[in-house]
Amino acid sequence: AFKAAVLIQRWYRRYVARLEMRRRCTWRIFQSIEYACEQDQIKLHNFFSYLMDHFTPSSSKERDFISRMFISGESFKDAELEKYCDYESMVVPDSYTGPHLSFPLLPDHATALLQAFKQKQQLHARYVLNLLHETRKHLKQLPNISHVSTCYSEEVTVCGDLHGQLDDLFLIFYKNGLPSPSKSYVFNGDFVDRGKQSLEILIILFAFLLIYPKEVHLNRGNHEDHMVNLRYGFTKEVMQKYKVHGKKILKMIHNVFCWLPLATLIDQKVLVIHGGISDTTDLDMLEKIQRNKFLSVLRGKKSKESNRNVEIQEINGESKVEADPAGKEAAPSLSPQPRPAQAPSMSNRLEFSRWVRQTVQEQIESCRRLVDISESEPEELTYSSMVSLTDPDGLCWTHQEYWKQILDILWSDPMPQEGCKANTVRGGGCYFGPDVTRKILDKYNLQFLIRSHECKQEGYEFCHNRKVLTIFSASNYYEIGSNRGAYVKLGPDLVPHFVQYQANKTALTLTMTQRQGFVVAPISRVEESAFRALREKLFAHTSALISAFKAYDKDNTGRITLSNWATAVESVVQLGLPWRMLRPQLVRSTEDSMLEYKSWLDDLAMEQRSQEHIQSSLLEVIYRNRSNLETIFRIIDRDHSGLISFEEFHQTWKLFSSHMNVEVTDDGINDLVRSIDFNKDGNIDFNEFLEAFRLVKQSK
Repeated sequence: AFKAAVLIQRWYRRYVARLEMRRRCTWRIFQSIEYACEQDQIKLHNFFSYLMDHFTPSSSKERDFISRMFISGESFKDAELEKYCDYESMVVPDSYTGPHLSFPLLPDHATALLQAFKQKQQLHARYVLNLLHETRKHLKQLPNISHVSTCYSEEVTVCGDLHGQLDDLFLIFYKNGLPSPSKSYVFNGDFVDRGKQSLEILIILFAFLLIYPKEVHLNRGNHEDHMVNLRYGFTKEVMQKYKVHGKKILKMIHNVFCWLPLATLIDQKVLVIHGGISDTTDLDMLEKIQRNKFLSVLRGKKSKESNRNVEIQEINGESKVEADPAGKEAAPSLSPQPRPAQAPSMSNRLEFSRWVRQTVQEQIESCRRLVDISESEPEELTYSSMVSLTDPDGLCWTHQEYWKQILDILWSDPMPQEGCKANTVRGGGCYFGPDVTRKILDKYNLQFLIRSHECKQEGYEFCHNRKVLTIFSASNYYEIGSNRGAYVKLGPDLVPHFVQYQANKTALTLTMTQRQGFVVAPISRVEESAFRALREKLFAHTSALISAFKAYDKDNTGRITLSNWATAVESVVQLGLPWRMLRPQLVRSTEDSMLEYKSWLDDLAMEQRSQEHIQSSLLEVIYRNRSNLETIFRIIDRDHSGLISFEEFHQTWKLFSSHMNVEVTDDGINDLVRSIDFNKDGNIDFNEFLEAFRLVKQSK
């Protein structure tokens, strides 16, 4: 009996160890793909930033096309914005059955909004714009760092990312109670994107903010950014829900986002920020920033007038003169840099692509020479110095430092190692170690930090000797059952108390093993979803994988070892995954440990919707980069109609191919255009375009 018990114990421990290994692999797949997507977004935006600064168009059409990239991001003056978003002229029809709002708001209004959204009703555009107008007026009066005290309420509840998942917000209010004079809340950014009800979450939070301005506090997250919204769904959601007034609503929302406070201090002892900190984080500087100047944190913001003057000068062939408009002493500047050679016309795509890469390299070399950094010492170039050196907009040093402060607190992540380094995984912000945390805590006499920004399986996680707490409130973030959501409550003793939950009704019926993401057989829902996304990623790199495999197949046998397969795959997709551990789920078992890589790639090629007449190489490029394409498309689609002309589509591909350094022929583009112009009206519906190339059919 004793031996049997030991045997069962050993078997069970091995079983639990395997489950844990699979859980970690699944989690790593999800996060690697998510962060790679964020990195693509920042790279794409940096490319457009460089293009705006250095590209000399060959015609007025090209100039207009390029300038559209950021016109939508320009901020209106207050009077212009109010005139543009004039809600008073809108008439609410008698047939409207949704909630009605009058200002100042009362608690009953918030309750009515909650009930209406539970019943899938929609708030009229007039009330949405009125609410945004009042929210903007209130936010403009707030400091960059909000201050909350537990003396005036029993406790303070801190919530993390919600990402458009309204059910999670409903569940938080059900479990913890609605905001009230005795129930304070801090919502720590990332209210929008990815989920389907981001706008409803904003409306509810803004309503409670106006009703209880001393008890409800909102921090800005990295997704409260109009350029990020273009990629991750919020822009599309608003335009679908408000087809007539959606553009006005978006314009007002983006202006509201830039007025959101950047941090919250609880009892002067707990700092709540969305992302994290860096070795240069300065709360005193953070309090002085004009936060509304940074409509998009992905790019330092030049003044609108300065942009126009520079553009006019460059078009007329005049030299650009740097001057301090305020007549103040200018910040120390580097020695003048030679102006890049004029860019070739975009009609010659290869020449233009070569010029972009060459000019970028010249700028990097120029920066290295100015600070005496040799080519052999790239690792010594710190993150903070890199930001200052690149200085893409020619901003003064002070403005650049302000921008870096905001970028760091919105995009950074903690790491177990000491020090501070660039966050190469996300592409923005930094990784900060325990020593950086201790430095900030000691400098400002803080007890610990609360941040969000990262999905955690249990909804929360401590690190840095329990001095950094990550709180994430969007449950089932990657897939149903993938993770719990959580919020944290702090009383006067500032001891954190956690509440965990899973909002989805399906998740509530799962067994404990299924909630962890695994069952023995069949493969769990969560794991299956992760590997489906990974197979899609692999298929999108078919050509590059074949080239990598052939490098190991010297005799052209069509077969390579499984070890070489793992090495080749990582060299191409660069996700940092343990491919040897993942191999059983991706490759069929073989007796001789050899893989026929061409047949393996054929197995990855999922069912496609009759696109055989399009070049296979072009099809692969679309699969691999459809997120980048959608982002570019939505920037070009200035009126958010979902339609662009053939000419604009061709220009999109010129920009895209220059950015990604891919070969796409004019014939290939023409075939693509003809195949997706279903109604032959001379315009392209991009929603149909994306659907035509979707790899995985969504389940009913």
